[in-house]
Amino acid sequence: MELLFLAVLCLHILKTEAVVGHWCYQSQKCELPQCEGPAQWHQIYEDCRGDRQSPVNIVTRNVVYEKSLKPLSFEGYDVKGSAKWDMQNNGHTVKVALDASPKIGGGGLERKYKAVEFHFHWGLLTEQQILSPGSEHSIDGEKYPMEFHIVHIREDASDVTEAKKSPDGLAVLAFFVEAGEENKNYETLLSKLKNIESKGGSAKVDPLPLSSLLPPEEDLERYYRYQGSLTTPDCYQGVIWTIFETPVQLSLRQLSQFAALHFDGKNSTPMMENFRPAQPLNGREVLWSGASIALPMAQLLLLGLALTCTLSSLSH
Repeated sequence: MELLFLAVLCLHILKTEAVVGHWCYQSQKCELPQCEGPAQWHQIYEDCRGDRQSPVNIVTRNVVYEKSLKPLSFEGYDVKGSAKWDMQNNGHTVKVALDASPKIGGGGLERKYKAVEFHFHWGLLTEQQILSPGSEHSIDGEKYPMEFHIVHIREDASDVTEAKKSPDGLAVLAFFVEAGEENKNYETLLSKLKNIESKGGSAKVDPLPLSSLLPPEEDLERYYRYQGSLTTPDCYQGVIWTIFETPVQLSLRQLSQFAALHFDGKNSTPMMENFRPAQPLNGREVLWSGASIALPMAQLLLLGLALTCTLSSLSH
């Protein structure tokens, strides 16, 4: 009996030791109370208490229109690579590693950046199709069910570690995801989620043109830009963020497929609410591309009508 007690005690200590000094999301604290939640990340990674942290709440009345924020150029985004993508449950999110390295440039960026991976952050997505806010960034305090990040590194860097040695090493494109129409372009990816339910699970996915996962090209001209950090430890503060106004649409059925995932083993906490809370701006400016700042046609017609009426009244 004593041996059994000692064995159980040792297992408990081992589990405790395994999570001390390990970062986690707040939604994991119930199962792993010793892990370091977002409020404690800075105790392991100093940068997490820096003054240029992400995500942020974007207050639209405070954004600064910046005319240099022209549409980004997407190189190789419409190309379907030959090598299969590697999709993984890394214990924090669904991460898809990219090989072909599509690139972005222009849009106020001082250099080109190559895509290395993409991943998702979401709220509580149940099989009963109940959604709670899960995006990391918010617009005027409003969050979306999900946010999709494509991580890029400097074109001249060989990997993320090398890119982080520069003050502008990373550029992340962020897309909100909302519940709406069925999105057939995501079916290939979503069908593999059941194969990576547990931490460490991986699956090979037939490659897609990255552009097929984004909103239509004409909707990519309107975006916000600011200087920030990675939203997970080590919270590296050299990230150029581009957050697009137009969200990606997935159906409720498609969104609910993420509910199959777990932070650890199959009986562990379901992977949900894997987002970092909004961080202070600390005086940073959020720039806005204002791509369609010209008045829409309907407003121009109304303006023309108003001018006609005004001129007519003046002539009498």
